Amino acid sequence: MHDDITDVPGIRVGHDTNLDALTGCTVILCDRPAVGGVDVRGGAPGTRETDLLSPLCTVNEVHAVLLTGGSAFGLDAATGVMRALEEAGIGYDTGVARVPIVPAAVLFDLAVGRADVRPDAASGARAVAAATTGPVALGSVGAGTGATINKIGGPATMRKGGLGSASAQLPGGALIGAVVAVNALGDVADERMPTAEAGEHSGAVTRPLEPFGSSGMTNTTIAVVATNARLDKAQATKVAQMAHDGLARVIRPIHTPFDGDAIFALSLADPSASPTTAADLALIGAMAAETLARAVVKGVRAAQ
Repeated sequence: MHDDITDVPGIRVGHDTNLDALTGCTVILCDRPAVGGVDVRGGAPGTRETDLLSPLCTVNEVHAVLLTGGSAFGLDAATGVMRALEEAGIGYDTGVARVPIVPAAVLFDLAVGRADVRPDAASGARAVAAATTGPVALGSVGAGTGATINKIGGPATMRKGGLGSASAQLPGGALIGAVVAVNALGDVADERMPTAEAGEHSGAVTRPLEPFGSSGMTNTTIAVVATNARLDKAQATKVAQMAHDGLARVIRPIHTPFDGDAIFALSLADPSASPTTAADLALIGAMAAETLARAVVKGVRAAQ
């Protein structure tokens, strides 16, 4: 066990990192089609293929999820992921072509490095090529390369965000994993972190936003939680919803009008696995929230 999302069988993770421009992307690949759900809570999201994940929609499989920097420009990286998967013969069978299903979400990092360099199709393809089942590199890598936090007080309080991952096993044996790029308006605080690491501005908001903190929608925390428990699309959506509680535990404030927070949920179950009961679903969602909270803390700790 690596204590990250690749502990979930069938998940591979790859990064593409540009340290000169301070941006990058992270791809979460599914070695077999996954059932997906999503929940978007922030007021300034940048996403792709999220409507398809609704339980009301027809397509019932996901082949990868992309988390990327570059603001809306960074969604171009999903094209590279799709091309790489198509070349590998992976995708939803339409009868005339296999169409890879690659939902994606972006964060805003243009103000940190170079605003004119963003993840593109080549970046997405490199992330796919780099994907492994090994330990996930954390901190200032992939989608977390240009991430920052605690912008609510302006430049004086801003510090580095990053990419984190964690995993857990439920009593019944099901595995839960999470990966997150932490680029929040708020600060990160956790009772398990020393005060110096948690930051000085992690309590209640008691003063107005500084201009830097609210301009340009410059924030967003984006994540994927995955499990080998058998979920349908409605259940995956519920897990994504519950996982947002993990962000609320450690990022303060969260889900503001200036954040685009989004969480994807993936189920990579063996086809012979038993359906998940409502009681089991509650436990999976609760553990997803706890695991995601730990992933946030790990990503900030590892950032450079």
